Amino acid sequence: MSKEHGFLVIDKPAGITSHDVVAQLRKRLGTKQVGHAGTLDPMATGVLVIGVNNATKFLQYIVNGNKRYQATIRLGISTVTDDREGEVTKVKDWQKVEDKDIHSALDKSRGTFMQVPSSVSAKKVAGERAYEMVRDGKEVQLAPKEVTVSKLEVIAINRGEHLDVEIDVICSAGTYIRAIARDLGAELAVGGHLIALRRIEVSPFKIEAAAPIESAELFALAAAISKVMPTRALGFDEVAELRFGRRIEASSQDGIVAALGPSGDVVAILENQDGRAQPIIVFNS
Repeated sequence: MSKEHGFLVIDKPAGITSHDVVAQLRKRLGTKQVGHAGTLDPMATGVLVIGVNNATKFLQYIVNGNKRYQATIRLGISTVTDDREGEVTKVKDWQKVEDKDIHSALDKSRGTFMQVPSSVSAKKVAGERAYEMVRDGKEVQLAPKEVTVSKLEVIAINRGEHLDVEIDVICSAGTYIRAIARDLGAELAVGGHLIALRRIEVSPFKIEAAAPIESAELFALAAAISKVMPTRALGFDEVAELRFGRRIEASSQDGIVAALGPSGDVVAILENQDGRAQPIIVFNS
């Protein structure tokens, strides 16, 4: 399988990192050219899109797409990581929090807004990872980043020993669901953290197509790429021109386009520039 190109849609289990998944697949597939389209925290489960061989070149276009999550927020308890993995920093009484308060407080995490990432993140501050600074006991101040949450729906509010809020979220790349949990708790003045997170879509790949690491099957690159970006069919002469590094006739669509050769294989990534289609990446035959 090492010379095959395509995508795997993994249903990542809890307790391992995204890099752990990549390492396992490199061994299983017999190739070092394996990468993923967006990190999932160790506690999180769900869709992790993996590119194999030439498909790794397309991951940058998947990473920036929308994501969909189902998550559970526990109110009344704050942690250093904003999730269940971190040390508890504060416990407050949540008994006076009403359902309408929760719905109202979540409005601040809807639409386009500036979100401060969770301090335990891979963001860099002065060249150092934020999570490493927190681990070393340093104070972390992360700059807010514009994100878009196009859907934030409350699925259930469960009251028992704890107050747990289940949500369904569709958001832009770079949105921190842990930060939504933190901010909901702060808005309600009781604190909050994430106790469960499942990614059910990395557009256009959905959880229904996902499989465990050991049994996931490769989606052939040519068959899958049309879900990621527009495609364009080329003749033999155009393929030859591209492989010499030359531009060809402009594509009918602006933006990034995948070029398919006469046999249906992906031969290049193109972008219109100055009235011609410029090869951004050309794949070997």
